[in-house]
Amino acid sequence: MAKTLLLPASDPHTFQTAAEILGRGGLVAFPTDTVYGLGTLVFDGPAVERIYAAKQRPVEKAIPVLIGSLDDLPRLVPAVPALAERLAAAFWPGPLTLVLPKRPEVPASVSAGETLGVRIPDHPVALGLLRQAGPMAVTSANLSGQASPCSAAEVLEQLDGRIDLVIDGGRTPGGVPSTVVDCLGAGLKILREGPLSLEQLLAEAGENL
Repeated sequence: MAKTLLLPASDPHTFQTAAEILGRGGLVAFPTDTVYGLGTLVFDGPAVERIYAAKQRPVEKAIPVLIGSLDDLPRLVPAVPALAERLAAAFWPGPLTLVLPKRPEVPASVSAGETLGVRIPDHPVALGLLRQAGPMAVTSANLSGQASPCSAAEVLEQLDGRIDLVIDGGRTPGGVPSTVVDCLGAGLKILREGPLSLEQLLAEAGENL
């Protein structure tokens, strides 16, 4: 692969260039509300496999999906449980990943099981790209086991030449990864602790402590 392209988020042409690269099966790194993410179009199975290779990531680890709008959710899941609808309305965009049943069209390289994690990030650059390109499989833009990057320079230190484009949107806040909630059953089940507390989630879910 050639040297990784670096473009500023402030350039109005950057999102279009990124969408074209993604449309060709490319890998794009961009800032989110936590760290820089590395992603590709969710329905492009071979491109998703390239993420594992670029990061040297174990293939058994599923990759979360980021979307730019609730309107994208029906493309990924056959039905949205009422609990998930209430939580999404309350906390998206934001640090909440919902585990939902996936449509069969979602490649096994995104998730080998019957579920997938979905989130709308609270960052203008991420939202701009997702609304231009569509749903993306996104994980942190680092080599597996290394520090998660909070700047474009830190992405390039690890992945230069391994990915196609980095969108430089300045430093990200870093911090704690999103809270992950299983929405498959009747009750609320936290799979990973994060910025949102159980009490906050239960208040919006309409359940008693």
